[in-house]
Amino acid sequence: MQVHSIGKKEDAGRSISWRNIRIQTKNLKPKPLQGAFVVNTIPNNLSDAEKKNGVSLLFDGKNNHGWRGAYKDKFPEKGWEIKDGFLSVMPSGGGESTNGGDIVTDKEYSAFIFQFDFKLTEGANSGIKYFVTEKEQNTGSAIGLEYQILDDAKHPDAKLGAIGNRTLASLYDLIPSLREPRARRPIGEWNRGMIVVHPDNRIEHWLNGWKVLEFQRGTPYYYALVARSKYANWENFGMAPKGHILLQDHGDKVSFRSLKIQELK
Repeated sequence: MQVHSIGKKEDAGRSISWRNIRIQTKNLKPKPLQGAFVVNTIPNNLSDAEKKNGVSLLFDGKNNHGWRGAYKDKFPEKGWEIKDGFLSVMPSGGGESTNGGDIVTDKEYSAFIFQFDFKLTEGANSGIKYFVTEKEQNTGSAIGLEYQILDDAKHPDAKLGAIGNRTLASLYDLIPSLREPRARRPIGEWNRGMIVVHPDNRIEHWLNGWKVLEFQRGTPYYYALVARSKYANWENFGMAPKGHILLQDHGDKVSFRSLKIQELK
């Protein structure tokens, strides 16, 4: 415990106090993880500790099992590539779902922790959507809450919307992410993203270890945001009790790996 020397007379008289100082040195026993979050940076890998916590892989680096095209019954025959342990949407001119189209999980989820690594190419645009129901039967990208994936410096969408709510890791067109420079990595490097949906509808977006936004669906604030967004005319937007997770084809090359899900209760 450190006490610095007083360098100026005007600082004299200030006090520093400690209390409840305890240490245990005997009868120490290891404790179980008890659900503590586990970080594993080995690509497409589950540790024993993660398995105990109920984490499962949604992509093993080898095949497309568990995924299909949005509004389709099978995986797209073109527009997506699995190579070197990556799942990549291939470039096709920047159009929204005009090549292979979006892909969604076979399973629907309600409360969960979804972890994912992603790598952008220069000027690229993509996104991860959740609570996707496919009930809208719309053209273009399927409807859902979206974790924006974007090259903010080179893609024009970063300057659209309001107060930066279309930038990297934002809740697209609704809430801007925290502009923490230490959470941003250069284009071409892998990023670690995470979406946490709590059972009480609190939702968090994380980027490279930083929590960059938090909100709660179903609150007056949430409905007010939707009312002034491009989703205002979609009934009960983002309020489905469960839905698919979606990887977006926006016509630019973006790669994914280490897609992991842990369902919460």
